[in-house]
Amino acid sequence: MAHPKHKISRTRRDKRRTHDKAAMPTLSTCPTTGMPHEYHRAHWHEGKLYYKGKVVIEKALAV
Repeated sequence: MAHPKHKISRTRRDKRRTHDKAAMPTLSTCPTTGMPHEYHRAHWHEGKLYYKGKVVIEKALAV
């Protein structure tokens, strides 16, 4: 029977096991625009970048 030469720490072991749970991101709905987006991510809507329901960046129109 095979035996490991060195102990694998709990952190190392658990980091390897986390990839099974990352199958599909959880979606949230923006309170301002009503658009679905990933949690903790900014999203574009009609030329504006929103984060937590507030405008972060307005895209300037090319003249």
